[in-house]
Amino acid sequence: MSESPPRRPPVLERLGRFTVRRRRWVLAVAALVTVLTGILGAGALNALSLSRIDAPGSESDRARGVLAEQFQTGPPNLVLLVTAQQGTVDDPRIRAAGEELTRALAAEPGVGEAGSYWTRAESPALRSTDSRQALVLARVPGEVNEARERVGELATEYAGESGPLRVRAGGQDEVFREIGAQSRQDFLRAEIIILPAVLLLLMLFYRRFALALVTLGIGIFSIVGTLAALRGVAAFTSVSTFAANIALVMGLALGVDYCLFLIARFREELARGSSVEDAVVVAVTTAGRTVLFSGLTVATSLLALLLFPLSFLRSFGYGGAFVVVTAVLGALVVLPAALASLGHRAARRPGSVRHGSGGGWFRLATAVMRRPVVSGGLMLLVVLVLSAPVVGLSFGMPDARILPADSASRGTAEQIRSNFAQEESDALYLVASNSGADTAAVAGYAEALSRVDGIGQVDSAAGTFVEGELAGSRQDRTRFDAGGGTYLTAIPSQQALAGDPEELIERVRAVAPPFEVLIGGNPAETSDWRGELTSRLPLVLGLVLVLTFVILFLMTGSVLLPLKATVLNLLSMSVMFGVLVWIFQDGNLSGLLGFSATGTLEASMPILMFCIVYGLSMDYEVFIVSRIREEYLRTGDNRKAVPLGLQRSAPLVTTAAVILALSFAVYATGGVVYLKMIGVGMAVAVLVDALLIRGVLLPAFMRVAGDANWWAPPALRRVHERFGIADGEQPGTEEEVRTRREPSRAPAN
Repeated sequence: MSESPPRRPPVLERLGRFTVRRRRWVLAVAALVTVLTGILGAGALNALSLSRIDAPGSESDRARGVLAEQFQTGPPNLVLLVTAQQGTVDDPRIRAAGEELTRALAAEPGVGEAGSYWTRAESPALRSTDSRQALVLARVPGEVNEARERVGELATEYAGESGPLRVRAGGQDEVFREIGAQSRQDFLRAEIIILPAVLLLLMLFYRRFALALVTLGIGIFSIVGTLAALRGVAAFTSVSTFAANIALVMGLALGVDYCLFLIARFREELARGSSVEDAVVVAVTTAGRTVLFSGLTVATSLLALLLFPLSFLRSFGYGGAFVVVTAVLGALVVLPAALASLGHRAARRPGSVRHGSGGGWFRLATAVMRRPVVSGGLMLLVVLVLSAPVVGLSFGMPDARILPADSASRGTAEQIRSNFAQEESDALYLVASNSGADTAAVAGYAEALSRVDGIGQVDSAAGTFVEGELAGSRQDRTRFDAGGGTYLTAIPSQQALAGDPEELIERVRAVAPPFEVLIGGNPAETSDWRGELTSRLPLVLGLVLVLTFVILFLMTGSVLLPLKATVLNLLSMSVMFGVLVWIFQDGNLSGLLGFSATGTLEASMPILMFCIVYGLSMDYEVFIVSRIREEYLRTGDNRKAVPLGLQRSAPLVTTAAVILALSFAVYATGGVVYLKMIGVGMAVAVLVDALLIRGVLLPAFMRVAGDANWWAPPALRRVHERFGIADGEQPGTEEEVRTRREPSRAPAN
């Protein structure tokens, strides 16, 4: 009988031994890669942009295309607010200066068209209620980054005093250009604050400067690698500026998380008397599996954003994938080589951390498990109270109040909102490419549209209509008619724009057109954007929940634990959403945080934050449950395994959560409201999840469930035995654990 071939070591074990043997080579290559990606990543901020709010292929997107191709027009992206220094905008001197300003702007390179109160038949929508201000509207066509750069140049050139006029610049693209510039400033400022603060916290935790420096280095490795990759993606498609801000925090967070877990296992092995090489190999083989599971869960949540056909959200899907890959590579390849080089200099100082029954987390879990229903019920009540404001969640249009109060374009927008009854830059465009340009039909349609609640004025080839009456017939037909088609502009009142654009769009669509029309313009684009979000949302959420359930099942072999993780994660999400509504929608703490509440939230931000925080919550779940499972397989006793597992993992999770919360919280001091939302909401969610949810509700649930925690039906148990991957060298199968456990069962006290 021939002997069976020797067992081939697992991949992670071979990886660990390779990094130990080739540690100098690995560290040299890692340093070179970090420098190269740092050089490439340094230019990422200028390559990224904030894409326009549009939904490719939607009705409003098609309307924008027809307007540009057939009519050479479209929604203006540069607005000049002109104030008469003396008199009114109807005074001859002011009129002449206004007409000259309009002609000069229209003649500028890159400007597709320009019009104003003085060149568009004295449209009431372009004059302030006190007649001292008027608007000049311009469209700068082209690729979004190039258009915004040109808009910024024109805004700088034309803003200021010119003879009898005082000019301020604004408009949608100028607002978004300033948001991009502000977010880049916030990124650089956050780097200056976050990196030294994280290094200090790591030094306090490790009590070893070298380990703190290595861990921070892995985070930086992930950050610069992600920025370099995002710069590459930006060469082919639009990538949001905010993706760089998320890359900074997520790269640092996951790099620190994974290093904490691997280093803790390395130190445990050294404390048991293992050699440095064996300690590294065991850490990579055991904790490395947990890191892979964690990376898979985080990547699943963020890659789901690629299912949205919206470049803003897809940007974070790209960033999430790169962050996970670089953080896992850093933790499983670079860190082991560094630990092998440090050797016993990385060992824990005697008495620095307690992992046995004397630890604080052990005592907390034990106390909770003595009264699981009472302690868990009280904590659940606290979580539900914190979540209560979410019932008032309301969505609306983003506006210039995203920017700081001293922003130039925000100041322009606020004056227009206060002094003008209507907002022509946010007009609805009703585009009929093959109408036959029937003047009577156009007039009837314009008259009906002007009666719609929320529409202040309708401009068309048949004239201007207000509340069903012809208010002016001097409109230039050549502006509206081209190629056998026509378009109309329905200009909303400021009051209508302050609410939900969905309702306004529905009222406009309820007016039957005499010819086929496409509805475009900024409110319609916002509506279609939100429609794409809501239509894809069930698919995205369902995929995230199902895939993370499968990953946790493959790790634990349990059906109940993934369900428990899902419920606890959703509780964390509800707290985060409650905080967003209470602070950023309702305006509580707005003075302290320095922003202006609008009474609504922009729809994409909660979805983005859900995917990020859900992934991070699963990250913590994987760390904690993997250690609890290891203790359960070792002892066969659920009541012992939970406190021991928490004591071994919760200090790491808490440290990681504090570092991550601090990193997010830095953005609360930034200038862009979106970043403030991300900073405050995620900092709260991470701390609540790590301290309240995992510290109290998790042990309470696992005590109540008992041995059912580890149950799976026979068919699924066979699936796990074939495809599941456990953390560490599994000290026995579940059957062996049950057999081992029976003799040790003792009567309950």
